[in-house]
Amino acid sequence: MKKRLCLLMIPLLFACSDKPVAVNTNAVSPLTEHDRCHLCGMMITKYPGPKGQVVMDSGEYNPKFCSSRDMFNFALQPENKRQVTALFVHDAGVTEWEQPQDSAFIDAKRAYYVYGTSRKAVMGPAVAPFSSLEAAEAFANQYGGQVLSFDDISLDLLAVKP
Repeated sequence: MKKRLCLLMIPLLFACSDKPVAVNTNAVSPLTEHDRCHLCGMMITKYPGPKGQVVMDSGEYNPKFCSSRDMFNFALQPENKRQVTALFVHDAGVTEWEQPQDSAFIDAKRAYYVYGTSRKAVMGPAVAPFSSLEAAEAFANQYGGQVLSFDDISLDLLAVKP
């Protein structure tokens, strides 16, 4: 019996690996002029700044957000966090701030963020995402703010206005 239980546990050991997992950016839905932010209800494409999108484990609905900040405020809530499969944000280093393009969505967990910047997004202080550390540092040097990793973003941080 113990031997069978041990054999059943082996796949769980591999599931806890720190190796990066490929994320399918094809799961991102295009943003349309009619899309509204899942958190605040504002029209997503009407306002500047990087947007966000969450893929839920049910696969039935992918909430879209008018800002990466709103996406984090939703995705980090305990009742939502366990249902999130993937998160995507616009790479502010490769797309226009005023009109981010769908082709610039990147895996939010691998991005670098600038928080406390003078650049504003739709709902106040921006959480500006970048695919490279160098681009995030250059943005912070130009517009101010602190460079953070995905794991540095928390609800406590977002509750404090920079």
